[in-house]
Amino acid sequence: MTATFESLSACLQNVLGEALVQATERLDELTLIVKPQAYASAMTALRDHPDCRFEQLIDLCGMDYSAYGDGAWEGARYAVVVHLLSVSNNQRVRVRVFCPDDDLPMVASMVDIWPAANWFEREAFDLYGIVFEGHPDLRRILTDYGFIGHPFRKDFPLSGNVEMRYDPTQQRVIYQPVSIEPREIVPRIVRDESYGEGR
Repeated sequence: MTATFESLSACLQNVLGEALVQATERLDELTLIVKPQAYASAMTALRDHPDCRFEQLIDLCGMDYSAYGDGAWEGARYAVVVHLLSVSNNQRVRVRVFCPDDDLPMVASMVDIWPAANWFEREAFDLYGIVFEGHPDLRRILTDYGFIGHPFRKDFPLSGNVEMRYDPTQQRVIYQPVSIEPREIVPRIVRDESYGEGR
């Protein structure tokens, strides 16, 4: 760890205390993992503490770790990853929190701390099914109104469950079961062991 990251990491460990699970530096980026039950208080401390002052939430996204490391992952399935920026201190940090329940992934909403989290949390809810407790208007933002499931989950079928098309005779959009035959597309260079030989 460089001196800058060491000082930032020590400061954040001091500020977050028991809420912090792990702090790692990789590729010149500092990543913090916080406990889910202390997520809201930890994020408030990162925003308000005079040594931190992470005034801006740059990004928030969901993650599905079910196939991470070719199935070697043994932790919680869903996580929320937040990127924060301190304009005052010219520093960035990534915060990761794992959802404690895989069947109903839920963490606290950050909308009261950073209003910019609003649509990011709606997107994570729509695509991963992560529920943000305390969000003022948690509803789908990218998929259609009648969409079933969460398309960024690793177990969601690539072709989806239903397809939509316009029917000129009925003069409306109709939904029907997927008519695309599932197939695996493997590039020829991967599929053919003798590709490129004898040239």
